[in-house]
Amino acid sequence: MRLSNKVPVVTGAHRGIGFAIAEASAREGATVVAADIISQTPAFTSPRITYLTMDVARAIDWETLGARLRKDHGRIDILVNAAGVTSGTAAVHEVKLPDWDHIIAVNQTGVMLGMQMAIGMMLGRGGSIVNIASIWGLVGAPGQIAYHASKAAVMGMSRNAAITYAKQGIRVNSVHPGLIGTEMVRALEPDRIADTLGMTPVQRMGTPDEVAAGVVFLASDEASFITGVALPIDGGYTAQ
Repeated sequence: MRLSNKVPVVTGAHRGIGFAIAEASAREGATVVAADIISQTPAFTSPRITYLTMDVARAIDWETLGARLRKDHGRIDILVNAAGVTSGTAAVHEVKLPDWDHIIAVNQTGVMLGMQMAIGMMLGRGGSIVNIASIWGLVGAPGQIAYHASKAAVMGMSRNAAITYAKQGIRVNSVHPGLIGTEMVRALEPDRIADTLGMTPVQRMGTPDEVAAGVVFLASDEASFITGVALPIDGGYTAQ
């Protein structure tokens, strides 16, 4: 199994892509610490997953998680920053500052805080970090200025950390899903979904499990020579 004896942390794990990543990691032999802001424990199928509640935008919650990891496992091998929120269609002249602040806090600051905690524990022993971004961190679309900004930042931060810590054996990559069949996507306006689907060459939504498969590969030792990559999992959307 590709993640045997590894200790990953997966945020945003209550549903959608994060849930699928936690499940896939456990199937590959990992002892998974799954986290989300939602207090109710999800219906994981694997006993190898422990669930806890945290707000990724709060530094104190990451400090608490780090202390728990040191106590329970003595280490962290993998971090997957999958927690994220989306925005409406607000363009630059329409965006409300509280909405901007919330999206940046979760999608960008949360990723930075997670890497800060994980890298501090990985120094001297190595590890792998996979940050979930979006195709909207690679290409543009109308509106959604805060979401675009946050996901482009995730790619930039991932590449910065990849270069900064390569000599320490810490790999950092970002994954950029396209239209994926999650609750968050299904809650979007039907016209937005139809427009993106119409521009996706494979002409269908992806599944959370398809994204999880790419994440597990990047997290595993099979990807030991891969760092600083921005991997689209998007049915060909960004190849156009």
